[in-house]
Amino acid sequence: MKTWMALFRGINVGGKVLPMKALTAILEAAGCREVRTYVQSGNAVFRHAAGSAAQVSARVRAAVAKAKIGFEPQVLILDRKELQKAAAANPFPEAVANPRSLHLFFLAARPPKPDLTALEDLRSGKEAFVLSNKVFYLLTPDGFGISKLAQRVERSLGVEATARNWRTVNAVLELANSEK
Repeated sequence: MKTWMALFRGINVGGKVLPMKALTAILEAAGCREVRTYVQSGNAVFRHAAGSAAQVSARVRAAVAKAKIGFEPQVLILDRKELQKAAAANPFPEAVANPRSLHLFFLAARPPKPDLTALEDLRSGKEAFVLSNKVFYLLTPDGFGISKLAQRVERSLGVEATARNWRTVNAVLELANSEK
């Protein structure tokens, strides 16, 4: 069995409530084992026998649909190596001192035609970004919630994405690395 991470988008925000206990049950119904979650926003680490992220994703999506929770959250499945590689490639090591200033957008696919010029035009203050394969790193020292750039990442890249701050990335990675 391989260790996987499920990063759900839009859980427990905007009235879309899914308690982590219920999420754990849904993941177990999808064949996931040793499910552990981090905070209430849909970060899960588990083991699964499927050989690819696409297979795990299909099973998780089917289990979510079957659970009839009232909405269909987007879920991105990563294996441990992908998360380790994304963390190791952090182009903004200065953000370690302020982990909420760095967000990693995990992308569903490599953007075919990213509009980086549009993102550059939205950049303000000390904001900075780097697109690397299927991860978009965004440094927002003045605050993620007020960043116009952050609000337009997905549209400008043209692919689905879900973001996690540096603290969450490291906490999920720690959970994944503690798996046997």
